[in-house]
Amino acid sequence: MSELQRSFARSKLAMLPPEAPVTEPIGIPESLDEDNSSASSLSSTGTLVPSPTRHLFARTRNPQSTQSLDWTDFFDQELFLPQEGDKVHIIHHVYLTPPSQSGPLFVMHHGAGSSGLSFATCAGEIRKILPNAGVLSIDARGHGRTLMTANIADLDNQNPSIATAAQDEADGQIELDLSLQTLSKDLVHAIRKTQERMKWEQLPDIVLVGHSLGGAVITDVAKNGELGSKVLAHAVLDVVEGSAMDALQSMEKYLLTRPTRFPSLESGIEWHTRSRTIRNSASARASVPSLIYEEGHPADPSRPWVWRTNLSATKPFWENWFIGLSKKFLDARGGKLLLLAGTDRLDKELMIGQMQGKYQLQVFPEAGHFVQEDQPAKTAQVLADFYKRNDRSALVLPPKVADMQAAAAMKKGTDASINRQFK
Repeated sequence: MSELQRSFARSKLAMLPPEAPVTEPIGIPESLDEDNSSASSLSSTGTLVPSPTRHLFARTRNPQSTQSLDWTDFFDQELFLPQEGDKVHIIHHVYLTPPSQSGPLFVMHHGAGSSGLSFATCAGEIRKILPNAGVLSIDARGHGRTLMTANIADLDNQNPSIATAAQDEADGQIELDLSLQTLSKDLVHAIRKTQERMKWEQLPDIVLVGHSLGGAVITDVAKNGELGSKVLAHAVLDVVEGSAMDALQSMEKYLLTRPTRFPSLESGIEWHTRSRTIRNSASARASVPSLIYEEGHPADPSRPWVWRTNLSATKPFWENWFIGLSKKFLDARGGKLLLLAGTDRLDKELMIGQMQGKYQLQVFPEAGHFVQEDQPAKTAQVLADFYKRNDRSALVLPPKVADMQAAAAMKKGTDASINRQFK
């Protein structure tokens, strides 16, 4: 990125709303802060790997609450949307705040290992800026409260918990299918079923927003055009094909470094903020409760809280998620936004596309991989502005030449008739 582009990005960031301060560990030299380093490129496929020198369990300057926040603080309702399949039956789980007065619908898809609540704080900020906007944030299969089951009778369970979903999938020995094609179909299905459940005659104007893996999913949906002209634009958060493919080599090593269990929900929230996996305390308190759950019969009773999603089991799909992402992103119809946490992540294809003005580029160098959680207000402002630039209802098109000629002829004829009357 050129110095001119960096200066432009800094001037744009200065106009965005400030974020609440996040917890900072004591005793970390400034030189060890990895926020702006190229090492953060690993986060295109997973969480930023915390440095062993960070003193993750040191006391903090400003201790913050680790009490969880409920989804109702950010969304109006949740929906459970059953889907019958040949071998696997699914109850899709989504969080929803419906749009009003012809407002847009922001459809959010999270990254691998996250959940729909990854967008909770950002959704709240969007509604402050665009009160008429709606937000639909999904739990992908194998994540959050979306339930996969081999027993069709389980579809009668209209309110499965995270523990129920995880245990049912484990007990039923469900074959995991997290291919890009399957996840794209799931997203379209969830949108259509939400339309049916809410009795919308037609879909609202949609802005697709995807973080990491979710960026690949929403790009695939935008490129395939299954939602037609209702998709105004799509925004990809912190994932680029080139750096994502490079980072896959380090994913397994990273997964070995993070805890496998936690003694409590509060300790899980604290680990995410102390490790700077999520750099905003409120975001961690909102999203982490959907990432871990308490086992009924834990192997280690002192640490009964475990991860909802087994990221190691998703390895067969890693390359499938990101191959061809840059080309699809550039080729898809509608407005395009790429929001990154680092300036070093553009691959060649995207650099050329950016210089040609094919998409909007925004950089938050102070954020980690979870940009929408670390900087929810700034992310919301960028997304709101992005929607306004692509809002077709706000366009005032010039009259067609044929219409202008017809109007001129009609006026000429009227003037001639008036002149004859006064002769």
